[in-house]
Amino acid sequence: MSGQKRLILFLGDGENNLHLMAESFARKMSSDPIDFISASMTPPKLNSTTKKVMLQSNIDMSDIQLRSLLDVEPFMFDLIITLGNFDQNCRPTLPGMPPHIHWDVPDPPRGTDKDSMQNELRKARDKIKNNLEILFSAGFLHALFVTRLNLEVILDNLLDGVMAHTTSRRIFFFNKAAENITGHKRKNILGKDCHEVFPGRFCGGVCEFCTAVNGNREKKILKKEITFIRPDGRQRLLKMSIMPLTGDTGQGVGDLLSFKDDTELDLLKRRLKHHHSLGRLVGKDPKTLEVFEQIKEVSPVLAPVLIEGESGTGKELVANAIHDIGPRSDKPFVAINCGALPEGILESELFGHVAGAFSGAVQDRKGRFELAHEGTIFLDEVSELSPAMQVKLLRVLQDQKFERVGGEKSIQVNVRIISATNQNLMKMVEKKKFRRDLFYRLCVVPIKLPPLRERRLDIPMLIEHFLELISTEIERPVLTPSNEVMDLLSSYSWPGNVRELHNAIEYAYVKCRTGIIKEKDLPPEILNHSNKKILKPGPSLKHKKEDVIIALAQAKGNRKETAKLLGIGRATLYRYLDLFGLKESKQ
Repeated sequence: MSGQKRLILFLGDGENNLHLMAESFARKMSSDPIDFISASMTPPKLNSTTKKVMLQSNIDMSDIQLRSLLDVEPFMFDLIITLGNFDQNCRPTLPGMPPHIHWDVPDPPRGTDKDSMQNELRKARDKIKNNLEILFSAGFLHALFVTRLNLEVILDNLLDGVMAHTTSRRIFFFNKAAENITGHKRKNILGKDCHEVFPGRFCGGVCEFCTAVNGNREKKILKKEITFIRPDGRQRLLKMSIMPLTGDTGQGVGDLLSFKDDTELDLLKRRLKHHHSLGRLVGKDPKTLEVFEQIKEVSPVLAPVLIEGESGTGKELVANAIHDIGPRSDKPFVAINCGALPEGILESELFGHVAGAFSGAVQDRKGRFELAHEGTIFLDEVSELSPAMQVKLLRVLQDQKFERVGGEKSIQVNVRIISATNQNLMKMVEKKKFRRDLFYRLCVVPIKLPPLRERRLDIPMLIEHFLELISTEIERPVLTPSNEVMDLLSSYSWPGNVRELHNAIEYAYVKCRTGIIKEKDLPPEILNHSNKKILKPGPSLKHKKEDVIIALAQAKGNRKETAKLLGIGRATLYRYLDLFGLKESKQ
């Protein structure tokens, strides 16, 4: 990093100590703030002939430190110089992937006689000294260090933290943002094993070089959200991307991690969601917020509630919310769909039966009312109840008593009643299809759920909610809808309401092969609806082609601004662009 000494490694095969020659000369000749060390690929050993040859140049190698490749692994080098008959195929990958140059100097082969050995080593000594003189005088090192310094300055000014480590998990890069985010100083980080510095596995155990995956990860970018504990004990939420590092020959040399602190943003999102949610209900449209207020008002009262709304609007979620924030939240919530079962089976499901009451009743069985004792029972689609079942249900609501099917003993229960229907129950009463007295027993407090097409402000929020929900369920990254898709989903009528929207997002997760949801990834019925709404030329058009072109120019191609200038919605603008052949214009 900036301000630290630069480090150059001389690397040899070890037998004739050419690397030691280079280190000894470099230390004597250099006046720059550079450190020089050397290492050998084979077990280090001082060659007596090389020592004598260097003494002839007044350099004593007696005290020089002998290092193997393993000894220099923790160091971060700015340059590696290999010497002699070094096998380039065996060139190791060291931290930081420093640049590498090779000096082809005389390297006596094994079996050379003593006199020839000395002559060859003198030639090697002189060649090494000459190469070093050129290296120090040519300005190469200065240019190299300036280039690396500029790169480090750029990386240090990134807002995201960046960390890189080798295949042995030795950390060789840690920028300033990484220091600020993690609370760890890089002087205490560099050269150390990632697992030693971060015992809880900083990457969450998905890095290619974690023993948890044993190097079997595919060579692709992984995205991860982790909870990180700083040294000061503060807990942070980090969003991280982990990608493999490869050398110039394509071999894996380590991993690169980029991360940012998402704690405050996540907290803000949670607060916003809390403000615009109730239980599992999500929305910010005024009509939805009005339903939220009704739920809060009725929850502590225990009065019977009738929820009316089209199929798919979330009536059971409303019932759940009423129960969950009411005084019986720790008691059972039992739901039953009254329209899904034949009358005989429904009676048994509601009230239970005794053994022998009918064929197959081999033992006594509790009904839903008994199971919901002291809690809440949710009667969905009560409009489907037969006249006979309406009478039986009315008695239970009046007395909170009933007998099991085939039984004689009255059973007393204490349950809260919440019912729901997708029909207009009052109109059914007027048509004598539903008992008036039962209606008033069920509908002490009515809650009307508006369809999704009447609360369009909820659609973007529901889309985001379902994108995150489905992503978690199927363990895939969260998809992002394109602007065209958002406009299309926001303008669609949603006859199936929230349930249909949820299904559409699930469909998109199946079809989408990129991170961006395009129109082609949506269900056919939504696309067909869109095609039917494409504008056709005629006198009813509000704007001419020239108007759209001028507005595009004034907005510099920004479609949101163009729509605003024209006084139309973005979905309408896209239809104009299709009609006038301007779809490819710059966004």
